[in-house]
Amino acid sequence: MLTPVTTIRTQTIDNALLHQKRIQLQVLRLDEIHPVISGNKIFKLQHYLDTISNNTVITFGGAYSNHLVATAFACKQKGIRVIGVVRGEEPASLSHTLQQCIQNNMKLHFISREQYAAKESDAFTATLKKMFGDCSIIPEGGYGIKGAAGAAAIMNYIDAGVTHICCAAGTATTTAGLLLAARPTQQIIAFPVLKGLTDIAQRIHFLTAGKFNPEQLTVEYDYHFGGYAKKTPMLLQFMNELYHQHGLPTDFVYTGKMMLGVMNLVKKDFFPVNSKICVVHTGGLQGNLSLPKNTLTF
Repeated sequence: MLTPVTTIRTQTIDNALLHQKRIQLQVLRLDEIHPVISGNKIFKLQHYLDTISNNTVITFGGAYSNHLVATAFACKQKGIRVIGVVRGEEPASLSHTLQQCIQNNMKLHFISREQYAAKESDAFTATLKKMFGDCSIIPEGGYGIKGAAGAAAIMNYIDAGVTHICCAAGTATTTAGLLLAARPTQQIIAFPVLKGLTDIAQRIHFLTAGKFNPEQLTVEYDYHFGGYAKKTPMLLQFMNELYHQHGLPTDFVYTGKMMLGVMNLVKKDFFPVNSKICVVHTGGLQGNLSLPKNTLTF
């Protein structure tokens, strides 16, 4: 692996609601793997970086992309040249995320949102290779069969007795990986963080080559809070309370939304009595640094 993962732990969450509903809830703390390349990123990147055929990597993301930061750091560690193609025109001041990318030797290449929408086309790929030379492409968010295969290894750290596994979904690559390795009795629940992400089933069919059981997947579409990186006072308050009650830090882009969704489903009796839930903490805490000071109290 890009960094040791032998210290991954699970954290038990308990409160009056969970006790009342007779539900066990644990959090797989992938966020603790490494200060930068943490969460699901290390798993999704592993197969890509193990099989590159040259010394240059090009990948994609927005101004607050955890994937860009993780890829920059991983490539720096492996001595690989890396270019990050960033969605949108270059701003007057860079986000904390993009500053971290530069600190880890990533060259940033800004393109318009219209160009970005065509980033997967053969013509655009040819343009990049003409501009930067021979290179290996890692899709945005690690989206691809290699990314899903890497994410499948996350299941090695989840108790066999778990009945429900919950994760935030951006590209659905981690969701696909969990489905690839889940036991037949386990349910995977995905919480999309992008508004209008309605093609998750098609994405997972591609990522798993159709090797998944649709009956094991539930997608909860109501917890994006307005869209990617959008937030509300309620979400931020929930995140602060979660930390002060349980010592669990979350981010406002992914894991905060997922945790609020999970607790809401518990209230609605979505989970049967005696369910054992594992929530996958996919990292991304660096994204909180873009919030105004004192927005979060952790």
